Amino acid sequence: MTDTRPTVDSELLSLVQPFDEHNRELLELTHPPSWVNPEPEGRYHLVVIGGGTAGLVSAAGAAGLGARVAMIERRLLGGDCLNYGCVPSKGIIRAARSWHEARTSSDRFGGPAAEGDGRFAAVMERMRKLRAKISHHDSAKRFSDLGVDVFLGDGRFTGPSTVEVAGRELRFRRAIVATGARPVAPPIPGLEEAGFYTNETLFTLTERPERFGVIGGGPIGCEMAQSFARLGSRVTLFDMSPHVLPREDPDAAAVVQEAMIQDGVELELDLQVAGVQRTADGVEVRWTRGGKEGSTTVDALLVAVGRAPNVAGMGLEAAGVEFDARTGVKVDDRLRTSNRRVFAVGDVASRFQFTHTADALARIAIQNALFFGRAKASDLVVPWCTYTSPEIAHVGMYEKDARERGHEVKTLTLPLAEVDRALLDDAAEGFLRVHLKEGTDKILGATVVAENAGDILGELALAVTHGVGLSKIATTIHPYPTQAEVVKKAGDTFNRGRLTPRVRKLFDIWFRIIG
Repeated sequence: MTDTRPTVDSELLSLVQPFDEHNRELLELTHPPSWVNPEPEGRYHLVVIGGGTAGLVSAAGAAGLGARVAMIERRLLGGDCLNYGCVPSKGIIRAARSWHEARTSSDRFGGPAAEGDGRFAAVMERMRKLRAKISHHDSAKRFSDLGVDVFLGDGRFTGPSTVEVAGRELRFRRAIVATGARPVAPPIPGLEEAGFYTNETLFTLTERPERFGVIGGGPIGCEMAQSFARLGSRVTLFDMSPHVLPREDPDAAAVVQEAMIQDGVELELDLQVAGVQRTADGVEVRWTRGGKEGSTTVDALLVAVGRAPNVAGMGLEAAGVEFDARTGVKVDDRLRTSNRRVFAVGDVASRFQFTHTADALARIAIQNALFFGRAKASDLVVPWCTYTSPEIAHVGMYEKDARERGHEVKTLTLPLAEVDRALLDDAAEGFLRVHLKEGTDKILGATVVAENAGDILGELALAVTHGVGLSKIATTIHPYPTQAEVVKKAGDTFNRGRLTPRVRKLFDIWFRIIG
């Protein structure tokens, strides 16, 4: 009889280091070495390739509706979000914020003075412990109990309606490709030889690097640069843009950039990284800017400059599925590929590479693949948040985007300094910006810069998605004092703007009449 147990290769083991009790628990749940792949059950209604967020939601949703479902994962169930992304990074961010609050409590709030460097190893162990705990939700056993046939191994299309995994052929009516994306490194001379971390390997650290370098000023780079600075590393961030987070409004990015500087991050911006080499003193990063050359030596280097879709080695050609190595699997607005039996969702097929988007796209794919659904990806309103301190959260269109689409725009910007709770929390750096369709209270887009921007944004995301006008938000009672009160204040500001000179004149006449 063929052994259908999955192999745990050295590459996979390298991602769950150190191999302590927490990572052993993680591996046992998300890629159990003793797992025996089931015998294929006839033709499946749905075969899902990829066990990250998009794949898990697809498999669980379809099985919950009564479909025969198989799910294939070659690495760790839970994918990027659980193992190398949202979960571990936010665990570290919270610890770093705690360290920062302890150090600044005396000056800001009259609290006790904190001294010492803290225990970096304890921060990382806490992260691993919580990640293992959360991994129960994504475990092979849980999904098997939900009625999903879980196959661990490399899945590869062998035809338009067949997939092979671990020596077994799975026949399907419909399939969903949900293989995600992976970090990529730029072609910098000497980088591969010098060695570097990505988001997939960073969380294996157990000792704090005294000097920490980050190439990339996007969300991952900024989050980790600020966090490691708060945890005591001397951090240098390198980027070719003139400011961090170039996707955001410049003044929003400037608030975060100043906070990073205050936390000790040294920013080397508007430059080109010319080369990297390992020396006796560490990893030397050489750069050029304006015709001048410079270098910085660090003990550990994180590269966070982008991601590439996982499309290689799956036999997409055999299935007649069109794809591009840079942009991923090509899908239409209903998430169908060039093979109408096959759909694709998540980071492998979307420019919105967020966990919550993968979840939403998976729900659309289930409707369209298994039923006569006509749901469209373009109908989604996608919010996002960068979890720096303060956070930047956005939904809908930026002003430039709205004008390019032909909208006349009225923009309201309210500083957090006008919000009592922000002042009381000593967190008044930031603002709310709302873009309205001129002459109406329709919200086209919004940006929040605040300590809890991601939580504040939910109300605005609801408004943009369902067409709730800003004036209606003004009539909604918000608890006082909260930072989210800034949204109501924006509504009040809009309503005051409706008091035109003509309306005021009519009110004057009215009040003279009633004496």
